[in-house]
Amino acid sequence: MARSNVQRKPETIAPVSHTPPLLPADSDDSLLTQHLLRYLKSDDIAHVMEAYRYSAAAHEGQMRKSGEPYISHPVTVACILAELHLDPQALMAALLHDVMEDTGTTHANLSARFGKTVAELVDGVSKLDKIEFQTATHAQAENFRKMLLAMSQDVRVILIKLADRLHNMRTIEVMSPEKRVRIARETLDIYAPIANRLGLNRIYQELEDLSFEQVYPMRQRVLLRSVKAARGNRKEVVGKTLEAMREHLAKSGVVAEVSGREKHLYSIYKKMQERVGTFSQVFDIYGFRVIVPDTASCYAALGVLHALYKPIPGKIKDYIAMPKANGYQSLHTTLFGPFGTPIEVQIRSQDMHNIAEAGVASHWLYKTSDADLSILQQQTHQWLQRLLEIQSESSDSVEFLEHFKVDLFPDEVYVFTPKGKILPLPKGSTAVDFAYAVHTDIGNRCVAVKINHELAPLRSELHNGDHVEIVTAAHAKPNPVWLNYVVTGKARSHIRHCLKIMQSERRVGTSLSANTG
Repeated sequence: MARSNVQRKPETIAPVSHTPPLLPADSDDSLLTQHLLRYLKSDDIAHVMEAYRYSAAAHEGQMRKSGEPYISHPVTVACILAELHLDPQALMAALLHDVMEDTGTTHANLSARFGKTVAELVDGVSKLDKIEFQTATHAQAENFRKMLLAMSQDVRVILIKLADRLHNMRTIEVMSPEKRVRIARETLDIYAPIANRLGLNRIYQELEDLSFEQVYPMRQRVLLRSVKAARGNRKEVVGKTLEAMREHLAKSGVVAEVSGREKHLYSIYKKMQERVGTFSQVFDIYGFRVIVPDTASCYAALGVLHALYKPIPGKIKDYIAMPKANGYQSLHTTLFGPFGTPIEVQIRSQDMHNIAEAGVASHWLYKTSDADLSILQQQTHQWLQRLLEIQSESSDSVEFLEHFKVDLFPDEVYVFTPKGKILPLPKGSTAVDFAYAVHTDIGNRCVAVKINHELAPLRSELHNGDHVEIVTAAHAKPNPVWLNYVVTGKARSHIRHCLKIMQSERRVGTSLSANTG
């Protein structure tokens, strides 16, 4: 685990029986209790507070670089998770997540005191081995690989890790400039995309904005000033739009909750980068959200708003019919609003909104047995299993990390299999990527592809709505050239794996021929 804000002292762990002194009303235990009282039973609160006391004793004498007692960090991590209503075991693990690394506590100690599950969760977010690596890159990649292995067993491991990273990013100012930039870049490259992939929208956005401030401080300050200046100028536009949308939806009999929101800073910056434009060209810094009771109402609301404001061609996206890989569902449309200003609107049901805000954590936050959540959990499990498959075939950790970054590519295309199943793939995927996404054997044996019922080269880039059919041959094998144009980690990993086996077989064959000769 990244240890960004700890300042260790050489004291040994305090005895378990030690109880920290009473703390003021606004202190860590009081803050934690306030979060727990919102949704946990008294017995569960007692267990969590026992973990708090154990952690406070274990970390006694340790300070953060900010000068605060170290216990403030695990408490804040637990509070972040409590906002998602995670279960008591996850909260206990959050409070204890650094005791194995920073104190004399062992896995056996935790298991005996708090149970096997809590101990394994702590194990999953701790550095387990003190292996020496040749470079920092290898160390970081190997630790990340271990985290994924633990996370594949229990998704709560990564939720604790993300909460840990979020608090470290919130308090990163005490670090040296070089370390701040390194940690922020890692957050942008790895942790923010994981939060996005798991549908943790608020954590994802905050991680991006905090990292943006560290990696590009000048750009962040300039853009922030521009957004603040634009706020006043666009207040009238936002007010008029909200009023008109609410009025027309009500007249049409569509029950809806309409709100306006300012997009987070890094998303505006990314949009400027994509368009290679200036801030003045990015009109849609404000978005509008329409929440309705059910799916049918989503499409009814879309019709009402298209009658109110003219839609911009090509800017309608139906993520209800074709959900994103993280389970996100909404209708997106961009309209010509008042004064000709483009406005972006998201339309979704309340259930869709719950998943959009909390992702896999909505399982705990909303305590619902809705089928959509079951599908989301299943999709997350499949994604984690795919990562495990890739890491088992990657010869080194850095190669695996490269595959993983590709797998987190945020933009997707949606294509159809011959049986009509929708398959999401990263933008830029080719027919070979599709073949491996369907099944490893299909990828290894593919020889041709039909896109929209016409033969096409295997390197053909796929687009939304393409109907893709792979032609295979029993004795076909991967071609090294494919590595030049595949984009998914799964395809690249399997191709390299097969090529290595083929090379090994050739060497054995050559050796046997020489010996028999």
